Amino acid sequence: MSFEDKLEMLVRRHDELGDSLARGDVSGNEFSKISKEYAELTPIVDVIKEYTGAKKSIVDLEQMVKDPACDTDMKKMAEEEIYDLKQKLPDLTRKVQLSLLPKDVADEKNAILEVRAGTGGDEAALFAADLFNMYQRYAQKQGWKFEVISISESGIGGYKEAQAEISGKSVFARLKFESGVHRVQRVPATETQGRIHTSAATVAVLPEAEEVDIKIEDKDLRIDVFRSSGPGGQSVNTTDSAVRIVHIPTGVTVQQQDEKSQIKNKIKAMKVLRSRLYEMEREKLANERASSRKEQVGSGDRSERIRTYNFPQGRVSDHRINLTTYNIDQVTNGELNEFIEALIADDQAKRLSELA
Repeated sequence: MSFEDKLEMLVRRHDELGDSLARGDVSGNEFSKISKEYAELTPIVDVIKEYTGAKKSIVDLEQMVKDPACDTDMKKMAEEEIYDLKQKLPDLTRKVQLSLLPKDVADEKNAILEVRAGTGGDEAALFAADLFNMYQRYAQKQGWKFEVISISESGIGGYKEAQAEISGKSVFARLKFESGVHRVQRVPATETQGRIHTSAATVAVLPEAEEVDIKIEDKDLRIDVFRSSGPGGQSVNTTDSAVRIVHIPTGVTVQQQDEKSQIKNKIKAMKVLRSRLYEMEREKLANERASSRKEQVGSGDRSERIRTYNFPQGRVSDHRINLTTYNIDQVTNGELNEFIEALIADDQAKRLSELA
């Protein structure tokens, strides 16, 4: 099937669905199904009509220019319009191609953010805290809700690990390329000789899974409760409110102790567990389809990295797309759109090349 035939088929399908809804001859589940497909096709068809309309206008105008009966002024106007339309056509073609790319069903989901200190001791923990705060500021700038799930602090104000739920429009779509090892190069506050140290922290962004996305059987869970403990081992409270959940088939373990209520800790732990299992299933399906797998978080070693934050040079470099900026203060303050937009564009370009 040619590119043009595919576009024509989509427009025809959209018209058929619209006619069915207008006639009102469907109801119940069938109505919901048709309405959903119609709504999903509408923005795609709008782009297609803009593209096909421009191509038709070019043909009509070119015929006008060739017509001996067309006067000089009309020909000149037509030629100018043809030129303008041909200038717009590559962008319209790309818009159509992007609209036809398979959608990631997780893109519209909320996300679970997990940041962990990697190689580098106390400095890695401080950097993990900086990253966590960076994403919190970015979420605020996007108008998203950022809800801390748990934080395990180090002795000097850093984070051994931290988790948050981020909710809003297209959260996972915009944050999914942040998963990986982030490296920092700077002089630590504890460094007396002024030497630059290199440390690392890992970031994982998981699509938040609903119960309908992945079913977890009670028989597959081992749930332990124990007393919460804070830094230094002192008791946070005197009840067994902390919860550890092990998913026996996969060995995935989640622990939650920030809340004083055992029930609240269990709810939070289940939310994280469900999202981790959902992401595992997504990766499994992606591998089966021989799709390119997203960057993995890795071990946290400083040699594995997707992005480097070099404070002495004021530089931030994303190694996947060879993008470097010299605005580190703005980036760490949550100004991430330059990187995020570039990563999305790179992903789209790769997927378009696979369709060619």
